[in-house]
Amino acid sequence: MEIFHEIKPLKAFLREKNKAGFVIGFAPTMGALHEGHLSLIQASKNAGCFTVCSIFVNPTQFNNPDDLKKYPRTLEADIAMLKAAGCDLLFAPGAAEIYPAKSVTTFEFGSLSNTMEGQFRPGHFSGVALVVSKLFHIVEPQHAFFGQKDWQQFTIIRQLVHDLNFNLTLHVVPTLRESDGLAMSSRNKRLTEQQRSKAIAFYKALMHCQFQLAAGKSMTSIQNEIKDTIEQDAELRLEYLYLADRENLSYLNHVEQPNKAVLCIAGFVGDVRLIDNILL
Repeated sequence: MEIFHEIKPLKAFLREKNKAGFVIGFAPTMGALHEGHLSLIQASKNAGCFTVCSIFVNPTQFNNPDDLKKYPRTLEADIAMLKAAGCDLLFAPGAAEIYPAKSVTTFEFGSLSNTMEGQFRPGHFSGVALVVSKLFHIVEPQHAFFGQKDWQQFTIIRQLVHDLNFNLTLHVVPTLRESDGLAMSSRNKRLTEQQRSKAIAFYKALMHCQFQLAAGKSMTSIQNEIKDTIEQDAELRLEYLYLADRENLSYLNHVEQPNKAVLCIAGFVGDVRLIDNILL
């Protein structure tokens, strides 16, 4: 596996790969890799791509400095995992390589970014769009792979690709889960053993909510019940439970077309914030 830390030599290398007829597949990550990330690598390889992974903990998407400081960084272990997964190239730049000077560019996505994560993490998606735009320009992939767990992020990147005419195809890869249903996440590494056993409450809430919606109940009637159930444990806090249209993320109170709805949740276990969703 090739490893690059600087933009210029990376671009020169990939330019030669393009000339040689390789199709570039790209999976941007923030590291602390798990099997969910590796499923993006595998999806790229299955598509016949020369597979590039980036690892960069992007400071502009953190509205909480403490969260940025605590985000797990495990580069050596990540490199070993990528090599074992057959990744072809890793781009692991430092912050000064991506942001040589303070950036003043911001992005606004209207209703796509005003709900859920955007409501509780102001500026988050502007930072995501900024770094993804930079990475797309640097890597120039023909295919890019993202995880379903960050569905709102995927819809925003899809809008970004459309609005800025990036010449690439986006792919969303299903969420991988632990044996008890907990969505794989880099943030899971921050959970204590006891907290890890409690974190499954959010997935259980999604399952319960899905069942209640199928029985004809409204989100309005379900939300308070689930919030009360989750927060019986003082270490758990529900931030949102949201039923949305998959395409435009508009709020739904009932499921009328299941194949067009996504059910999203976010909450805290102690000071660790987790998100999850299921496509209905």
